[in-house]
Amino acid sequence: MSEVKEITSPEQAAAERWEEETLAPVLQKRPERKQRFETVSLDAVERLYTPADVHDIDFDEDTAFPGEFPYTRGIHPTGYRGKLWTMRQFAGFGTPEETNARFKYLMAQGQTGLSVAYDLPTLMGYDADAMLSEGEVGKCGVAVSSLADMETLFDGIPLEGVTVSQTINAPASVLLAMYLVVAEKQGADWRKISGTLQNDILKEYIAQKEWIYPIRPAMKLVVDTFEFCTRHVPKYNPISVSGYHIREAGSTAMQELAFTLRDGIEYVQWGVDAGLDVDEFVPRISFFFNAHNDFFEEIAKYRAARRIWSRTMRERFNAKDPRTLQLRFHTQTAGVSLTVQQPLNNIVRVAIQALAGVLGGTQSLHTDAYDEALALPTDQAALIALRTQQIIAEETGVVNTVDPLGGSYFLESLTKKMEDGALDYFAKIDAMGGMVSAVEKGFPQREIQESAYQYQKAVERGEQTIVGVNKYQIENEQSKIDILVIDESVRGHQIARLEEARARRDDGAVANALEKLKRAAQSGDNTMPATIEAVRAYATLGEVCDALRDVYGLYEEPAF
Repeated sequence: MSEVKEITSPEQAAAERWEEETLAPVLQKRPERKQRFETVSLDAVERLYTPADVHDIDFDEDTAFPGEFPYTRGIHPTGYRGKLWTMRQFAGFGTPEETNARFKYLMAQGQTGLSVAYDLPTLMGYDADAMLSEGEVGKCGVAVSSLADMETLFDGIPLEGVTVSQTINAPASVLLAMYLVVAEKQGADWRKISGTLQNDILKEYIAQKEWIYPIRPAMKLVVDTFEFCTRHVPKYNPISVSGYHIREAGSTAMQELAFTLRDGIEYVQWGVDAGLDVDEFVPRISFFFNAHNDFFEEIAKYRAARRIWSRTMRERFNAKDPRTLQLRFHTQTAGVSLTVQQPLNNIVRVAIQALAGVLGGTQSLHTDAYDEALALPTDQAALIALRTQQIIAEETGVVNTVDPLGGSYFLESLTKKMEDGALDYFAKIDAMGGMVSAVEKGFPQREIQESAYQYQKAVERGEQTIVGVNKYQIENEQSKIDILVIDESVRGHQIARLEEARARRDDGAVANALEKLKRAAQSGDNTMPATIEAVRAYATLGEVCDALRDVYGLYEEPAF
């Protein structure tokens, strides 16, 4: 039997010649610094990438032109030549008055979109005067307990003319209702309101752990917002599917990509099962990704995300509208990468991470302030973070051409690797019955826990360098950073405001509205109209969430 000979391509032959004639003599004289080079996700990086590494990537099918399927190179044909990304700095602390002032300050400095950070009691659906709120009011974001707080938060900010992102999840429908009533009181047309509600409850069970209700009724509340916004607030994004928190919990870049997109697919499936038209509601689904330290890995992640989403929407859901196929996303630099040690180094980290988001084609960007490992950002730190975006946009030249790194052997190979890894995760999750079932089984939670553990061990062994932490430390470092301190008086201020709002309202109207909300939840009707009626009557956040707690119960996480 004749021996089968392996056919060597011209590219492979050239690479072998280079290794033998050029590389080998150099390695004999001067070996490389380490045996294995890795990404932040601990994936191996080869010495060199050549055409042989992209031989299975077809330009027309896999890469194509910007603005064309599968959108690997971006959803807009002109990239940032036509319009820059929205510079949306995350802000919120203390009282609504203080946060309102910060909003106006940032807008005066050139910020082009608002992003609201709420405090922990608000995120968990509790009023400022609840026993569990003590010690947390206004600490990690702005305190909002009623429509009165929301009115103050956006006082003097015309909601029809500015896009506002709200980072709120378990009680997202309640905060959306408050936002819409404030817009209504301003005389705004709901059909012209634009902005984004995070509203991603799956990632709470996976990573961030700020939940209220069991998973399945919580998913029903998300679908209620899809249906309501599609009919009444058509320019508003009712969800921002968030990989950011998955990455902050310790996932790899590939896991962030896979679990985030599979969460998105789950939301689409639940919407379709509820009778919604995929080409009507999916174009308003947006995404939210992390920008971590490994520059090329992050860019590849964003490019792979667009390609996977477009193909999945077309092949799995038979979507026809190009807008359904186009993944739009916001990016935030990696808070988990910020260090207490030598905090000014964080300015450099943030700049590089932000540049990765831009080169990956983000539609919106938040840059962390250098002092956020210590406290909420000061005005000065927030301004430097904003100026970082403006310098990238106005001084570096990276916005002058579309997808400037497209065609790089390394980047295209890494994009394909990201795609293949994510699809492998899809297959595992589908075999479990979908993402809700996978979360109930603890699958993504365990995967993230293991990745976080392995990364921490690599840091402790010195295999992953964190400048100023496990290398280039400064002995007896004296930090002179001024930080923002939230005074304990905030809770008293908010309780007084809450009592005033309760004294002014019609308690009978509140009771009737809350009873109507309970009936809607019990019968499976859309809960948004009753929620809006309740907050319009000045029912508090805690009262609305308690009404739903009475119907749905509370989630208790099992041990995984």
